[in-house]
Amino acid sequence: MAKAEGAGRTALVTGASAGLGVAFARALAARGFDLVLTARREDRLAALAEVLRRDHGIAVAVIAADLADPAAPDALVRALAERGLAIDVLVNNAGYGIAETYARTPWEAQRDFLQVLVTAVAELTHRLLPGMLERGYGRIVNVASLAAFAPAVPGATLYAAAKAFVLRFSEFLAAEVEGRGVHVLATCPGFTRTEFHAAADMTQATDTIPGWQWQAAEAVAEEAVAAVMAGRGPVLVNGTVNRFAAGLLKYLPGGLVRRIAARHPLAKRARADAR
Repeated sequence: MAKAEGAGRTALVTGASAGLGVAFARALAARGFDLVLTARREDRLAALAEVLRRDHGIAVAVIAADLADPAAPDALVRALAERGLAIDVLVNNAGYGIAETYARTPWEAQRDFLQVLVTAVAELTHRLLPGMLERGYGRIVNVASLAAFAPAVPGATLYAAAKAFVLRFSEFLAAEVEGRGVHVLATCPGFTRTEFHAAADMTQATDTIPGWQWQAAEAVAEEAVAAVMAGRGPVLVNGTVNRFAAGLLKYLPGGLVRRIAARHPLAKRARADAR
């Protein structure tokens, strides 16, 4: 019987209590990776861990953490060391949206947002990458977004900027570690069926988006995991529809793209909220 791809290796998934985080955990567990799950909601993590242990016969550790706390990434890495866990696969998935215009949002909310979507991604990668390089094996998946390619329209001001950072960070890091056994991938999903939009109070706008524009979280995670394991990347736009959209954005005149995007329900909502 062939050895499982992840046998003897451990993956860390952030934001693992729901949505894409759960899907990434399942995709990695199916490949035989032991797991470390982290998010704020420990009860959800524990329930998922129990299911993954039962279904896949793997070891699953749960470490609750709030990555909005600047001390959290270092504390998480220390907790891993205390448990003797070396991370071979890092999935920087934790994230959320802010359903308010930039000027109307308290700075503290934007500060925490950047901590989770930008700083924690960079810090966890920085702290765990040396071990991967030393062992000659590592896989890093950074969850970016189709928003990284989006034109400038009202709304999602820091979200699009943060995801553009994640994309470029992944590209440059991939070039830096090329040939050293570590693969880096920025995966860029579009509209994905998770709790994301409900948590950000965006369901009224997203309910008007046609079904063909949506992907299942499981499909996004599986495509990303398969790509990074195979060393493909460093950028993956998930799904045929999204790849077509990203390609158009490269070649259509900027003014035309902005006019089309301004008609999107999310952009219309942002304009209405700003009044």
